[in-house]
Amino acid sequence: MQDVLILGGTQYFGKKLVERLLADGKSVTIATRGLTADSFGDRVTRLKIDREDEKSIFTAFKGGQWDVVYDQTCYSPLEIKATTEALKGKVKKYIFTSSQAVYEYGTNHKEENFNPTFFTFTYKGRREYPGYAGYQEAKRASEAVLFNEMPFDVVAVRFPIVVGKDDFTERVKFHVEKVINKEAIGAKDFDVRFSFISSDEAADFLYKMGESDFTGVINPGSRGDISLRELIQKIESHVGKKAILTTEVSSENASPFGLDGSWSVNTDKAEKLGYQFTDLDELLNELIQFYFVK
Repeated sequence: MQDVLILGGTQYFGKKLVERLLADGKSVTIATRGLTADSFGDRVTRLKIDREDEKSIFTAFKGGQWDVVYDQTCYSPLEIKATTEALKGKVKKYIFTSSQAVYEYGTNHKEENFNPTFFTFTYKGRREYPGYAGYQEAKRASEAVLFNEMPFDVVAVRFPIVVGKDDFTERVKFHVEKVINKEAIGAKDFDVRFSFISSDEAADFLYKMGESDFTGVINPGSRGDISLRELIQKIESHVGKKAILTTEVSSENASPFGLDGSWSVNTDKAEKLGYQFTDLDELLNELIQFYFVK
């Protein structure tokens, strides 16, 4: 892997991926709408695309050639269909940032629990996939396009919840501040369980997927899962205060992790391939302490 195209790369762990690639001497091209400033200077080549405008994609990629493409901005099968068609013959490997949301609610999901080659769907644009159910369908359908077309080697990385000190969504911070300020945290079910991965390790894993011969679907992340209630108990032990929990959910108190069911993955495949991830307790304890001290 020497010449790399990243669809996105200007936010969150996408920025970390770009920096990792540049540090290792890769030639990096980022394709974005051009709306978010970056700190890469003249170290990257920039292309301007609009994922909802097929013509812009074909125009931007005309004449290009890359070893690997990382797709971090796809939110509909229409977008990935246009992108794969525009990149046919121009790229060797396609790495798609997918999500554990492709699985039904539940815990310890293994990769075989969702097979995209058998998923039927209707082509729609990103604005036609509202809410969590829409996000789930869009990621499933996008994987289906990739693995049924497969004009190049394909990897779908089914990330669990990505957290870190640079998490612009501030989902863990939300809970820490609510406990510190003695404000209510609202959720229908505090016993739903989740898997996590650090933003640093998310970027590192994507990088390594580009360097590896692996193809197919894979779940990265810290081993095991934790319930929302257990996460809040961790926060209580760090800050020395008791949380106020309520099932009367409002816009002010709604937990970002207050979903209708559990959402966790089995990471055995990644571990058997030799990939190591931070212990879940260590990951969350460090992050909680960061927000508490800050």
